[in-house]
Amino acid sequence: MVELEHAFDLLNQLGLPISANALDACLDDAAKVDCTYLIFLIKLLEAELISRQQRSLETRLKLSRLPQKKGLDSFDFSFQPTIDERQIRELETLAFAHRQENAIFLGPPGVGKSHLGIGLCLEAVSKGMTVYFTSMDKLLTDLSKAQSEGKLNRRWKVYQRPDILMIDEIGYINLNRVTGNLFFQLVCMRYEKGSIILTSNKGFGDWGELMGDTALATAILDRLLHHAHVVNIRGDSYRMKERRKAGGVFLLAPPTEAAKS
Repeated sequence: MVELEHAFDLLNQLGLPISANALDACLDDAAKVDCTYLIFLIKLLEAELISRQQRSLETRLKLSRLPQKKGLDSFDFSFQPTIDERQIRELETLAFAHRQENAIFLGPPGVGKSHLGIGLCLEAVSKGMTVYFTSMDKLLTDLSKAQSEGKLNRRWKVYQRPDILMIDEIGYINLNRVTGNLFFQLVCMRYEKGSIILTSNKGFGDWGELMGDTALATAILDRLLHHAHVVNIRGDSYRMKERRKAGGVFLLAPPTEAAKS
């Protein structure tokens, strides 16, 4: 019993608390099957490793700031026949991320762009990679505030560090000279150094107007598209699909004369 307590203390001192807590159970199992010392040690350390991997996964998920945990296994490819499922499955291997390439999802609202991007991010987290999620609006607000407060260098690190940076909902706000330059700097910083996943409801031809500067938009797209996988989705909204199932279909009608006045 003294030896058991000593072993428990030693494991804790060595920073192996899970092994310490699993010691009794592993000893019982070893006695039942009369295993070797080596097998006993392996089982003890496996318990520690599994626990550490789980804690690491939970930490990466928390730091990723993903708004939801919808994986690719729940994506309905049959509802969006314009998507080449083979292309998505290839992206799911994460080879693009290991090569520091980008993935860009284009299409109207509700067709599954964010779902696919988040699904890839979840797969990356499960494989030990680091991810950071933000919307374009939050990104530019954060960078603009940091710049005005003289803290921009510190904030750049947040967006440079992860293996994959996902920027959602590009196209809902137009950029000005300041925010356009900030976005350009970010794209340059990650160019060939880390992957970016983008979702946008605007085609590339509209990015000049979106960025407020055609030359700037061209420079941004030149870097984004140099090593990029583009998924162009044309189809119905998933949200409208669910509304139809619930019997709540509505159509946007032109305003009445009374409403116009």
